[in-house]
Amino acid sequence: MSRIGKLPVALPSGVTVAVEGRRLSVKGPNGSLERKLPPHVDVNIGDKEVTVTPHSGERNASAMHGLTRTLLNNMVAGVTQGFKKTLDIVGVGYRVEKKKDYLVFTLGYSHPIYYELPTGIKEQIESPTRITVSGADNEIVGRAAAEIRGFRPPEPYKGKGVKYTDEVIRRKEGKSGAR
Repeated sequence: MSRIGKLPVALPSGVTVAVEGRRLSVKGPNGSLERKLPPHVDVNIGDKEVTVTPHSGERNASAMHGLTRTLLNNMVAGVTQGFKKTLDIVGVGYRVEKKKDYLVFTLGYSHPIYYELPTGIKEQIESPTRITVSGADNEIVGRAAAEIRGFRPPEPYKGKGVKYTDEVIRRKEGKSGAR
């Protein structure tokens, strides 16, 4: 049995959890999230906490037990606090700006890159070289941040590119001079 799956998920005030068939929905101050439940687990809703129980002792049931509990915990955290990822843009002339519904990245290519954020995701451009992506769904926030980072991943010689703020880039020395 999963050690993570055994832990109950505490429900803060203002958060409601409902199960309709195999659909799990969580509503809170930051919005609502829905997810389809895997077939090997059940969700039991109490007054102040929610527990996840597996159907049997199969390996798949144990794996889905811990996963479902973690996803439910992330849904509760998302509708109460939200999630955010901050990205830094490093390089001469590299920048981001907002034009209408698009983020426009200038990253050293011959053309600017236009990116439309997924629904439910908000951006905050703190400076032309720093952007914060936030929202209630951890999966969509992480995917949007990874797509933005993928436009120009950081390179190891000068460190230029788009990187997460807390990411550490291992630097290489480069070519040595003539001998």
